[in-house]
Amino acid sequence: MDKIAVVPGSFDPITLGHVDIIRRAADVFDIVYVAVLNNSAKNPLFSIDERIALIGEVLKDIPNIRIEASSGLLIDYAREKNAKAIVRGLRAVSDFEYEMQITSMNRVLDENIETFFIMSKNKYSFLSSSIVKEVAKYGGNIGELVPKIVEQALITKFK
Repeated sequence: MDKIAVVPGSFDPITLGHVDIIRRAADVFDIVYVAVLNNSAKNPLFSIDERIALIGEVLKDIPNIRIEASSGLLIDYAREKNAKAIVRGLRAVSDFEYEMQITSMNRVLDENIETFFIMSKNKYSFLSSSIVKEVAKYGGNIGELVPKIVEQALITKFK
C-alpha cells in the first residue's frame, strides 16, 4: 500500500522554500500530491493553470509527484486521494499557531489523516510568495528565492 501525502498551498508563485519542502516530502512518501489551492482571501498573480505549469516544470525530475488544482476543503481532497498525511512547511514560530489551528480543525473533520510539519531550512525561513512578488514588482533580484523559470515568469508578469 502506497504512503500518500498532500502538500497544499497557493504557490503563487512557487518558491525555493516550497520546492525544498516538496522534495523532502517526496523522499518520505511514495506519492505526493501538490494541491494548488485557490485562496479566496488572496488575489493571485498567476492563474491556477499557470501555477500548475510552473510547478510541473520545476518538479519534473521527481517521479512520485502529482500536481492538481483543488478547491473546497483540503481534508476532503486528502480523503479523495487516499492520503494518510498532509505535509506543511513551517518557517518560524509565528507559523505554528496558524498551522496548529488548521491541523486541529482537520483532526476534527478526519482523525485518520495526520499532519506532518517539515521545518524550512534556515535560508528559507523568511521566504514567502508575497515577499517574492513584492520584490519582483519593483525589479529586485529574486534569483536566489525562486527557480529560474519562475523568475522569468515574474519578470514577464511585471513588464
